[in-house]
Amino acid sequence: MKVRRVRTYVPGLDEILYGGIPERNVVLLSGGPGTGKSILAKQFLYNGLTKDDEAGVFVALEEHPVSVLRSFAHFGWDITRFEKEGKFAIIDAFTSGIGSTAQREKYVVKDVDNVGELVDVLRQAIKDTSAKRVAIDSVSTLYLSKPAAARNVVMMLKRVIAGLGCTAVFVSQTSVGERGFGGPGVEHAVDGIVRLDLDEIDGTLYRSIIVWKMRDSKISMVRHPMDITDNGIVVQWDKYLRITPHSAEIKPLPKEEVEAVKKAIEEETKETGEQEKEEEEE
Repeated sequence: MKVRRVRTYVPGLDEILYGGIPERNVVLLSGGPGTGKSILAKQFLYNGLTKDDEAGVFVALEEHPVSVLRSFAHFGWDITRFEKEGKFAIIDAFTSGIGSTAQREKYVVKDVDNVGELVDVLRQAIKDTSAKRVAIDSVSTLYLSKPAAARNVVMMLKRVIAGLGCTAVFVSQTSVGERGFGGPGVEHAVDGIVRLDLDEIDGTLYRSIIVWKMRDSKISMVRHPMDITDNGIVVQWDKYLRITPHSAEIKPLPKEEVEAVKKAIEEETKETGEQEKEEEEE
């Protein structure tokens, strides 16, 4: 059966995912500080709004809602108009309802340790906006003090999100130099893992991205160079980054792999067009 995919429209990312994220998948964006995880999560939502007219919900666990809006605006992503149209919502799980700004927020989680409350607010926000995309930044905040509960927390969120027909990205924090993804419970609970890294080699920093797993999808099996530009994240999908303890080298992908990716994207674009045409006719 053909798997329906959600295009991220992040330059180069759909290519290394061979067409996009399978619909209703929950994907972990893992990495250390400064690797671009939060930017990628916001880019995923903004692109959904502007490219596919898909509503979105952003769960702010580590940023004030005002800071969230400012970070969107930093890349020229005008998210406020979608808020006014009821197509985008920020869930404030940061302020606990304290402060004048929080008093004006429609979706507030007052007890962040109460995952049940977060789930209820999230469910309501998704229904109110008819959201198709969700981003949580960062999900690791919910279980840092109680790692044994990590899997249950992720599964609770996943059931609601997938059950309501949404595709989601969960930001997961790791320490500098740590190569894990957020704990064994989390890694097995999610459908996909995308790892973002920032490596220092001989005094130079190299950004890279690698898809570690993606349920129901073929994926690129190499590490790709990545840049954070004024317009967001750009993945060099037709190149790979070879890193050793003392050197880093960016090399082109073999021609046959490049052609295979191009074919997958063409087929996905054609399939999406046919599905949209059928839906319009219905």
